[in-house]
Amino acid sequence: MLLSVILIGLITSLILIYLLGINNERYWKKRGVKFHSKNKVTGVFWEFFTKQGAMFEKFGDLYKQYKGEPAVGIGSITTPALFILDPQNVQHVLQSDFNSFHHRGIEANEGDQLADNILFMNGPRWKLMRQSMTPLFTTAKLKNMYYIMDKSAQDFVTYLKEHPKLWEGDCFETLMTFCNAAVCGAIFGIGTESIFDSPFLGVARSVTAPSLKRNLTFTLMSAAPRVAKFLGLTLFRDVEDFLIGAMTNVIQHRKKENVKKHDFADLCINIQKNGTMKDPTSGTEIEPTYGILTAQAMFFLGAGVEPVATVIFSAFMELGRNPDILEQLHREIDENFEKHNGNITYDVIDGMEYTDKVLSEAMRINPPIGFLSRKCVKDTVLPVGNIKVESGTNMFTPIYDIHHDPDVYPEPHVFNPERFAKGNKHSDKFYMPFGLGNRMCIGERYAKLQMAAGLVHVLRHFTVKTKELKTAIKFKSHFVNVRPISADVLLIPRNIK
Repeated sequence: MLLSVILIGLITSLILIYLLGINNERYWKKRGVKFHSKNKVTGVFWEFFTKQGAMFEKFGDLYKQYKGEPAVGIGSITTPALFILDPQNVQHVLQSDFNSFHHRGIEANEGDQLADNILFMNGPRWKLMRQSMTPLFTTAKLKNMYYIMDKSAQDFVTYLKEHPKLWEGDCFETLMTFCNAAVCGAIFGIGTESIFDSPFLGVARSVTAPSLKRNLTFTLMSAAPRVAKFLGLTLFRDVEDFLIGAMTNVIQHRKKENVKKHDFADLCINIQKNGTMKDPTSGTEIEPTYGILTAQAMFFLGAGVEPVATVIFSAFMELGRNPDILEQLHREIDENFEKHNGNITYDVIDGMEYTDKVLSEAMRINPPIGFLSRKCVKDTVLPVGNIKVESGTNMFTPIYDIHHDPDVYPEPHVFNPERFAKGNKHSDKFYMPFGLGNRMCIGERYAKLQMAAGLVHVLRHFTVKTKELKTAIKFKSHFVNVRPISADVLLIPRNIK
């Protein structure tokens, strides 16, 4: 009897999978769109879990296979899914037709407090929260906050000098330590002690570290949101109590101190002082509870740690392969340290043009994230190919592959900072390390300053040498981020005055 039940269940499941696959294929063929028939139900998401490599690489295989097509339909369990290939269509989805594609494509489940932030919010709540967070990223605020980044970078150099074993490899993990500490300094406050003594550092590492569980959660939220909702999947429940408690203590202590430090805690106090956040247009309201404010701090951890470490590591890796470029960068850094007596202020770092070009090219060659997702919220049409897209369709747009497309960037695998020289016409409209359009990362300018501070202070005291670990380019199996693992970087102390 039990065997019969199992067999019936198995047969029913196989029939259901077959029908879902046929339905997916017919759906896109009716619209004149090519369909990737391998794994008709789970598409590239299945390949991500059964093969080595990052999720963006699976999309990259489609980008190469269907080159010339405006888009390709892919298997998805509960909703239609479309991978956009044509750069003009990518720009249309991310920027031009914002009203149809403003949804991030992922929704956090109810009760996942720390995921209720501007990264995962959608609609009027996202708009209202973004407006409330924007004051933190004005030029005046960033100037006032830069001391946090600069002190973080100085502490990092001291930390490196005190731990010479860190010079010998696993540079990415070392940079993750710096980025975690720097973001914790901006969120939880910074004092006279080293940021590397922060009690939050261990928790921040656990939040930002990739894991099988987190990859699976992101995958289900993208490919099968109804399944993810039914299962009640959460992203950050395990650190919820600790971080909300920590953020509450920081804000309450800051109120008692009555001292402005120009950081995230100050912004939280101002938001709470102004009372309920309201959008008069939509009538949306958000109470500035400690939970919702801590959720925005979680966004800082997610966006300011591994993505920033990726860019600095990529810059070091490419500089170690290109000694002429490294020498020119060292020259700019040394000149500014000597000219300003080692006082690297916001204005100084903002004026270091070659540093900016190096970081910009590092973000082109290894962008922090490899692709973006959106969900169509109203019926529309993609311009190239005249593709009709129905509301509810999940959209996936490449970043890494466009950055490496020779039709967009000639000799894409060559590290050439001069692509970003003033007056040099590169493909600005397809350069998107922080995304494009109204949902472009709100912390872009903050992240770039953090990258520059870390890069400049480390290279003032160290030079870098790239150690190739494998012949083929490989990346860590991460759902969102781009993390090279086929090379490492050695740090070598410099003899400076």
